[in-house]
Parts: sequence; structure tokens; C-alpha cells
Amino acid sequence: MQPGLSPGSPGDPRPPTPETDYPESLTSYPEEDYSPVGSFGEPGPTSPLTTPPGWSCHISQDKQTLYTNHFTQEQWVRLEDPHGKPYFYNPEDSSVRWELPQVPVPAPRSIHKSSQDDDTPAQASPPEEKVPAELDEVGSWEEVSPATAAVRTKTLDKAGVLHRTKTAEKGKRLRKKHWSASWTVLEGGVLTFFKDSKTSAAGGLRQPSKFSTPEYTVELRGATLSWAPKDKSSRKNVLELRSRDGSEYLIQHDSEAIISTWHKAIAQGIQELSAELPPEEESESSGVDFGASERLGSWQEKEEDARPNAAAPALGPGVLESDLSKVRYKLRKFLQRRPTLQSLREKGYIKDQVFGCALAALCERERSRVPRFVQQCIRAVEARGLDIDGLYRISGNLATIQKLRYKVDHDERLDLDDGRWEDVHVITGALKLFFRELPEPLFPFSHFRQFIAAIKLQDQAQRSRCVRDLVRSLPAPNHDTLRMLFQHLCRVIEHGEQNRMSVQSVAIVFGPTLLRPEVEETSMPMTMVFQNQVVELILQQCADIFPPH
Repeated sequence: MQPGLSPGSPGDPRPPTPETDYPESLTSYPEEDYSPVGSFGEPGPTSPLTTPPGWSCHISQDKQTLYTNHFTQEQWVRLEDPHGKPYFYNPEDSSVRWELPQVPVPAPRSIHKSSQDDDTPAQASPPEEKVPAELDEVGSWEEVSPATAAVRTKTLDKAGVLHRTKTAEKGKRLRKKHWSASWTVLEGGVLTFFKDSKTSAAGGLRQPSKFSTPEYTVELRGATLSWAPKDKSSRKNVLELRSRDGSEYLIQHDSEAIISTWHKAIAQGIQELSAELPPEEESESSGVDFGASERLGSWQEKEEDARPNAAAPALGPGVLESDLSKVRYKLRKFLQRRPTLQSLREKGYIKDQVFGCALAALCERERSRVPRFVQQCIRAVEARGLDIDGLYRISGNLATIQKLRYKVDHDERLDLDDGRWEDVHVITGALKLFFRELPEPLFPFSHFRQFIAAIKLQDQAQRSRCVRDLVRSLPAPNHDTLRMLFQHLCRVIEHGEQNRMSVQSVAIVFGPTLLRPEVEETSMPMTMVFQNQVVELILQQCADIFPPH
């Protein structure tokens, strides 16, 4: 056990923190949010200034201050170094440490043995204030700066219940957002989201083993934090956290005051860790620069290092170890310079995809009111005939649909008259897939409950009027795309005798695709019924809701 570190076992699911961060009485624990007072260097119960829980303090006959463990009955003597700084000495195994062990813990390992072998306990010397080495990314041990150690060993910064969701995994955008409440801990430059919420976390304060394993762990080193724009989430008080590896998280709380304190705490942690980054690493974390001169220089260095030197003297073990360290350092630098997928998109190296792209962003990029792919699919279906049996109900070949999707995402010149897409069910299947993979459905999340409430109205005229007003209040890309789609579906229904697609059939197919809640509800069967009824009502009154231009 190294002095200065919180004595918690590595397998402890909860980061080891002093008792000051977890008050004695669980009934007094805050319900939603907790910011410890003694987390930034104030003396806590584990410091030698007070008696921590599980220990008793008394003065021995020889005027020494003794601390006795209530569980193990071991005793530690309080001493002071030449500078007056207190430390603790265990006469049984002659070990020394700056802090008393937390209770309950096994007997601490011996760190510094006395040179005397007789039964008389020798005066212990204070432990050395060394910063522990850490295993670096390549696998070798490297020394950690005192500033880094101070940040990593400080106590709990903040804890509480937050709503969170993960939106990107190492630069790859995730299809759906799954919001859930999570017990969140900010400590030592690491933000940890536990699977269980505050209810189970409170019971684990005294017994950390009851904590569930963390679901997400975000290192704040090189991360960025900002308030999420409206296109990322319709919720209020949402923070967007981007880690150094390109993963992105949305963090939310209903209380503006609580989320503001989280914003301050996380931003302060990022700032403290960013101050330790070397200039080149700091520039890499803020954005990868693909300057030609920088790349050329780095490769020139590699080539020069790789050139054999015939006149080189015989290398000793120390020189070989130094060369291996350089190789490891350059390899680590090379791997860290790999850009994220998001940065490649921003620089134009990767074309933005059509499937999975936000509707407003896609229309803005294509400079059109309705996505080009939606227009092409509707024209192709109507050109081949609306009398085909099971139109939009029968699924096309899934492999061919995925090929069409790949073609749309990677080739701007799409020709649906190509023989590969001769099956109309492939085109209708790709169109439904496009709407399913929108990050936010065609009926936005912010309007979901309003549409469900409107369709539940008993008065038919009022119900129709409310649905019409809600549709007309949608953003322009959503409204215009809905207009084109529903007018096309009405033409499909007009050929119902041939294609056997009634209003109810079309509503069942498109209801869950166009209108869905942001968070899955427990009463999903009833919700689906209302979703279908909304689509059915719009189809029946399409001419009134979408009057001709």
C-alpha cells in the first residue's frame, strides 16, 4: 500500500473514497445530487487529524498516541517526521504509512521493515513520498507526475443520479438513444455510470461490494464538454461529453441547478487533466491535424531511425532498453494520432451517409426540402405500378436491400432503374428502412405525447383539428417529407383493390416507423394502437391536412 493513496482493493467496484464523501447516516444522504465538501484537499477522517470510523484513539503509558482497529484489534502508533508531518507506524510488522487503513480491510502489507531484529520495536522512519509508477498503454512502467497523482488520488468530486445515453462508440454513431437513470460518480478525472440507480447505490455506500459493475467509464483526459444542441436531444438541460477515443454521451437532469453544478465539476476535471498534456498531445485531443509537413516530418524521422548504421558501436543493455523505450513511445504516439470518424467527416475525407443521418442535416446538405432518396423511391414505385400485390407490406430480399443501402451511402449517382433493383419490394423495403434509421422519427420525439393525446380525444372534429395543427407545427423538413410520403400512400390506397392495401394496412406498416417514443414505455401494445390511429387519421384527411399548393 503506497502512502497517499486511498487504501481500496483493486477489485472494489466503487472508487475508494474517504468516509467524508459518504456521511454516517444514509437517511441524511441527498436524494438526487451530492458534492462533497472535503473533496479538494480538506482534511477528512482518513487524515491523522481526526479519528476515522472503526478506530479508537488513546494515549499509552509512554505518552504515545495509539489507534486501535475495532475489527482486527491491530494498533498503529502516530508519529511525526522531521518536518512535523504525522504518519503511522505498526509495531507488529514495522510497516509505516501516511494514513490509517479504511475499515474493514485486511492487515496492510509491510512496506518498510526496521533494520533491527530484536524484540524491541525500533523507531520507524516516515514512509517515502514517492509517486507510484503506473502501467502505460504499451505495457511498460512509467513514472507519473505529482500533478497527475494529485488529481488521480483526490477524493470524490461529485456523485448523483443522472439520465444518460450513449450516442457514439469510438466515432461510430449509434442508431438509437436509450435514456436511463444512472448512479454517476465523478472521481479522479474519471466519470463512471453505474447500471443501478441511486436506490441501489445508497445501500452500497457502506458495503461497496453491493455496487453493480460500471456500465460506462469515461476518462476526462482529452475530453470535451458542451451543452447539447436541440438536434441532439429534445430534452432540456442536456450536456454532451465527447471522450478522447471519439465516444459521445448525453447527460441530462431535470434540475437546471444540479446539471449546472455537474457541468462545472466535469469541466474543471477536464481543465485540470488538460493542463498536464504535452503540447502535441493537447493539439491531438482538440482536433487531429493532417498537415503535410507534419506527416512528412514524422515519416522522415521513422525512416532515419530505421536506417542501419554500419559504423554504430556495440550496444549495451542500457542502450537497447533506451531504444525499446523510444520505439514504444513512437508507437504509442502513432496510435494516438489516429483520427476519429467524426473528425474525418468534418474534414471531408469520409462522405456523410444518408441512412442514419438527421433529416434536417440531410436536407440542408442536399439543399432540398425532401431527401433525394425519398423522392427517387416514390417516383420509382409509382412508375412501376401501384397495383402490385402487398405493396409496402411484403418485404423484399434483405441482402439486396442492404446492397441498395450501401449504394446510397457511398455513391451519389443512384439509378433505381438498374436491373439489380427491379424488385419493387426492395425499393419499398429500403424506403421503410430509411425512415426507421432516422435518429429522430419523422414525427419528432417532442411531438409524440401531443399526437397521442390528440388521438385520444372523444370529439371527432376536435381530434382532427388538433392532429392537423400538430402536423402543421412540425419543422419544415419533417412537414414537407410527410406531405410527399402521405400523398404517395394515398395513391397506393386508391389502388387497394389490386394491391390489397387498405388504410388500416398502411397505418399498421408505417405507424411504429414514423411515430415512436424517445424512451420505450411499459404499455407498448397500447401505444402502438394509438400510433397506428394517428397515421390512419392523417391518411383519411390527407387533403385537408396537406392542401394542394
